Amino acid sequence: MTKVVILAAGWGTRMRPLTHTRPKPALRVAGKTLIEHNLSQLTGLVDEAILVVGYKSEVIKEEIGDKFKGIKIKYAKQEEPIGTGDAARAALPFLEDDFLILNGDDLYKRRDLEECLKENPTIMVKEVDNPSGFGQIVCENGEVQDLVEKPAENVSNLVNIGAYYVNRSFFDRDIEKSERGEYEITDYIKNYIKEHKVNFHVAESWDPVSYPWNLLESTNHIFDDMEEENKGEIEENVCIKGKVIIERGAKIKSGTTIEGPAYIGENSEIGPNAYIRPWTSIDEDVKIGQGVEVKNSIVGRRTQVPHLTYLGDSVLGEDCNLGAGTIAANFKFDESIIKTEVKGEIMNTGRNKLGAILGDEVKTGINVSLMPGVMIGAKSIIYPHSIVRKNVEKKTTYK
Repeated sequence: MTKVVILAAGWGTRMRPLTHTRPKPALRVAGKTLIEHNLSQLTGLVDEAILVVGYKSEVIKEEIGDKFKGIKIKYAKQEEPIGTGDAARAALPFLEDDFLILNGDDLYKRRDLEECLKENPTIMVKEVDNPSGFGQIVCENGEVQDLVEKPAENVSNLVNIGAYYVNRSFFDRDIEKSERGEYEITDYIKNYIKEHKVNFHVAESWDPVSYPWNLLESTNHIFDDMEEENKGEIEENVCIKGKVIIERGAKIKSGTTIEGPAYIGENSEIGPNAYIRPWTSIDEDVKIGQGVEVKNSIVGRRTQVPHLTYLGDSVLGEDCNLGAGTIAANFKFDESIIKTEVKGEIMNTGRNKLGAILGDEVKTGINVSLMPGVMIGAKSIIYPHSIVRKNVEKKTTYK
């Protein structure tokens, strides 16, 4: 029996405000959590998945349950958030022989996972143009020689992508806490490399989801794996172009245009006269009103987007309610790259178009303007006619 350990216990602080109310691996795109997208790729390759949970573990358990498309699901609890190495060890009571370890907040493709599972031990790596800021894997003569964690000078263009096919001896050596006071899984890897011949597979595809805007980038590969289908109700005078997935109970009203790739979740209502542009994911029970335009955005379950609203390159959490005329601008005329604040530091997003990031249960009044890159904490209230130019903390009233 082949097992996979999926690490899903972290706080996801770099993904706030989306993780104010849920762990990062439970964030949803195209009707599934990140964990479910990975489990879909693993169907038929593994028999059992051990999900290592911690922060808001009840959310993951409710979303995933005890079975997924024939894969048995079990849960291991990391009692304290003291690192990925400690999280991985929490799965030991469920492990016997060979097993795969994956990050719960990165997205992998089936063809790469199949290659990784062919020979034990194997580490998956990815060739990147700029490896700075990543753990770098040094490979020689067809095997892994070393892992260097975020070196000052690059030693390899192959980076560690958090996927390891190993066995119980992976945990034989004890490790010490790192400088940041955590037990790092990379220290287990370094020990393992010293004592074993370790193979590597260069992955064709890998989507790290570290920051909120990475969710937008992940839709490219997620839509690749989806088949066009329509299970909903489409009124007259609706225009649908490209790959569009419309789930059961969804209703597309007259005058609406949907350009794929796009996803419309169960029981959602779009229009009339709405415009859904490519790379948009609209989850279950969402209402997109008259004259609304949504471009390259993710809209969470039960969110209401009423008439004459524009969402560009934005991510909206669940149960949000936007006032009519809300505008999420996605482009700054005076800057080519949009910057935003993450964990108290100004960060370059690497994107020249980025709209607003809203946590769950955000409410805006009419005619609110959200400037590019603004992040609004869960349960915040934005008063009518406000212009929001900087991040709004969790559960804040903004006038």
